[in-house]
Amino acid sequence: MDISKRHFLQQLGVVTAGASLIPLAQASLSLKPERHEGSDKQRYAMLIDLRRCIGCQSCTVSCTIENQTPQGAFRTTVNQYQVKLTDSDEVTNVLLPRLCNHCDDPPCVPVCPVQATFQRKDGIVVIDNTRCVGCAYCVQACPYDARFINHTTQTADKCTFCAHRLEVGLLPACVESCVGGARIIGDLHDPNSTISTLLAAHRDAIKVLKPENNTHPHVFYLGLDDAFVSPLQGRAQPALWQEVEICHP
Repeated sequence: MDISKRHFLQQLGVVTAGASLIPLAQASLSLKPERHEGSDKQRYAMLIDLRRCIGCQSCTVSCTIENQTPQGAFRTTVNQYQVKLTDSDEVTNVLLPRLCNHCDDPPCVPVCPVQATFQRKDGIVVIDNTRCVGCAYCVQACPYDARFINHTTQTADKCTFCAHRLEVGLLPACVESCVGGARIIGDLHDPNSTISTLLAAHRDAIKVLKPENNTHPHVFYLGLDDAFVSPLQGRAQPALWQEVEICHP
């Protein structure tokens, strides 16, 4: 049946007018976010063994596919640093996977004016996109540069440890796709979990990024040089590094 443009718009106006009569309480209920709080019986954390990371970016690709991040934006990636040793022509590559650190004291949470960013009982920091207004306060507050504004959704975005996968017994996409087995996620409340065992076995070698911020990050690194723990520490040791170039994927 042939329908003119004018007739179509008239019918659309009727439908729209009818929709506006939905009670406000009912409309609010339909938009109420489903906030998964997790369980305080777990405390999730990730250990990244840099001795196993080969910089293949499989984690970046799988995360992008799993979470449908927009082009040019990443929830996790592997930064490659080209390092030239002092008083030497020798150049080596240093790989540093980056993602949200799911801190115990996340600075992104208190700055959110609408409580869109919150920390679950299991330690995972997530964003309620139905509340987020895209003000980017949390992006500025994160000391790890782990957040961005998703220009498709116009809301803040970041790594969630793939909480939706953890809830159904699956590994995060980046962990599952890591060909070197460099990423280990687990429950710190379980002393027999792989991550608890590794943290205990390598207690003196475990490092976190920017410990001076006292955010108590829960992404741990094994095999990370002190020069990369904090930018200030890196610059304070000129005898160690002569130059550092950052290469993005």
